[in-house]
Amino acid sequence: MAADQFTVRSGTADDFDDLFLVLQRAFNDDPDDAERDDERQVYEPDRSILAYRGDALAGTAAAYTRELTVPGGVVPAAHVSMVGVDPTFRRQGVLTRMMTHQLADIRGRGEPVALLWASEGRIYQRYGYGLAARKLAFEIEREVRLRETPPPGGLRGGTPAELVADLRAVYERVRVDRVGWSSRPGIWWDHLLGDLPKRRRGASMLRGVVHDGPDGPDGYALWRVRGDWSSTGPRGEVVVREVAAATTGAYRALWHHLLTVDLTRSTSMWIAAIDEPLLFLVDEPRRVGARLGDGLWLRVVDVPAALTARRYAAPVDVVVAVDDPQLPDNSGAWHLVGDPTGAKCVRADRPAELRCEVSALAAVYLGDASLATLAAAGRVRELVPGTLAPAATAFGWPRPPSAVEIF
Repeated sequence: MAADQFTVRSGTADDFDDLFLVLQRAFNDDPDDAERDDERQVYEPDRSILAYRGDALAGTAAAYTRELTVPGGVVPAAHVSMVGVDPTFRRQGVLTRMMTHQLADIRGRGEPVALLWASEGRIYQRYGYGLAARKLAFEIEREVRLRETPPPGGLRGGTPAELVADLRAVYERVRVDRVGWSSRPGIWWDHLLGDLPKRRRGASMLRGVVHDGPDGPDGYALWRVRGDWSSTGPRGEVVVREVAAATTGAYRALWHHLLTVDLTRSTSMWIAAIDEPLLFLVDEPRRVGARLGDGLWLRVVDVPAALTARRYAAPVDVVVAVDDPQLPDNSGAWHLVGDPTGAKCVRADRPAELRCEVSALAAVYLGDASLATLAAAGRVRELVPGTLAPAATAFGWPRPPSAVEIF
């Protein structure tokens, strides 16, 4: 096989420049020194993978060590990124070699799940990833307003660097219960707030606004303005990067601000939750211009550990058969018992009642897709009548997961 021509090894700190150049070629981008130095901040050498043919670097993959909020808890999760194959080595099995190596490494580190943003969804389904958190994108017209105008005051503006202590505090308060949000340890806030000109896409520097509630900061928004003018006057665009709010009052005040910035005529947001409260707060939801897309793709790396780590919306007692070609230790029948207070998953001593593709199990893990929906798509099969509906209810969660950042 062509893949046999390649060798795979873990990376070192000295490999980063070569790795970065391969990624730029793979994503049809130009090398940028500032971007390279920014990405180096979060690079974890021992979690990078490099594939070679001879002395030529053919492909790279990497992961970040972070935690992920799941229904009822938080789990260590491999945040997969920096995956690319040099265009001259495409279609030769390089990605398969790297993904196989990476999945084994993640399992060996005791991380029950991995997640990523996919440049193309069809790529990672081949390796057991499932679409676990969808997102909305907004293109909001200027005429859209909140049904009830919040009282004035309570907002503080500034640069993200000036506000970072408040941003951290609010984010940590919110992410505990927001399924799909990731921890931001160490240098991550510096990295995420790095405001490289290349990434502004013609918009202003990143701006911040914090909402102060009775007990201190309880919400923030990060945004830019893309200025523009026509013969009839200003037509700028507010480009929203992130909104985090612990209270309804903060959420209302922040969105009122974002929808009414002077000299602008529209507001956009590329990563919004599919259950975004904004849709129920505005006077004309049609003009929010909501568009559905894929967000987080997740891979269940250790079935019993992953299913034990989360909580369930209703009592569940079911045996699920899983077939996992890439990670054979996941294959077999698993007995899951759980409820809102805890769960346990072990090898089953009774016949399976449901059969589930490993990527379908990933798709329902965060509570976005339903087991019943996956069954309608032919990717989950009810083996014992009457077991699908209660299991589907249990795997749900009061709020669907939300994708909040690209890593």
